[in-house]
Amino acid sequence: MMRIGSSIKRIAITLGLVVTGLVLTACSSNSSSSKSGYQADLKQSKQLTIGLEGTYAPYSYRKDGKLTGFEVDLGKAVAKKMKLKANFVPTKWDSLIAGLGSDKYDVVLNNIAETPERKKSYIFSTPYIYSRYALISKAGDKSIQKLSDVKGKKLAEGTGTNNEAQAKKLGAKTVPSGDFTTTLALIRQGRVQGTINAREAWFAYAKTNSTKGLAYHKVSDSQAEPVKISAMFNQKDTKLKAKFNQVLQQLRKDGTLTKLSQKYFGADITEK
Repeated sequence: MMRIGSSIKRIAITLGLVVTGLVLTACSSNSSSSKSGYQADLKQSKQLTIGLEGTYAPYSYRKDGKLTGFEVDLGKAVAKKMKLKANFVPTKWDSLIAGLGSDKYDVVLNNIAETPERKKSYIFSTPYIYSRYALISKAGDKSIQKLSDVKGKKLAEGTGTNNEAQAKKLGAKTVPSGDFTTTLALIRQGRVQGTINAREAWFAYAKTNSTKGLAYHKVSDSQAEPVKISAMFNQKDTKLKAKFNQVLQQLRKDGTLTKLSQKYFGADITEK
């Protein structure tokens, strides 16, 4: 009788463990299903964590201490469509892309162009800006007026940027610069002869700052093709990228992209 009783107890315990396991599995399944699709790629639940510099007007910068700019408003608009809260993480350019690789944020919105080198480690959304170059030099310097003139010249450029890549491609010597305002100061001081930069950055700067001592040279599409600016994601976050593209298309169709572009740049730079 004792053996029978012991066997019954063991069976009851075993059944209890099986039932408990089934309940835990069901709970786990329900938890996983609540984060299906692109939400499973998010670093924080119900948040779209966005990496940017916050020092490059008019893309992202601070006005009266508050983060604002084209890519800030774009990030908010995308997050809203996704029913998420936009969480911005301002990061210096030198460590911005590395921060994405270490899962510091979900996406980078920072006037970034898709390049063969970056494609080895990251994936990109469809373009939301078609950025054109500008050549800026010191006023009165007749030796640098078009892109072909920069060969052998010393230019201030952001490390790792498409501007720096373009300058090096054309044979210029580059000097690292952390932001656009610093770059212009280096030109005024004569420490460099110029910079290849985004025309949109120049337009935004000229709205509220004096351009005395500087010369702006328009770069035609025949000199350099427009740069396609996209959002950047980790390679594994394919579902998040797909959702971002879907929302971006909606914002293009409803006119949001055009309105934001007109607001910050005075022109529509979201079309080819």
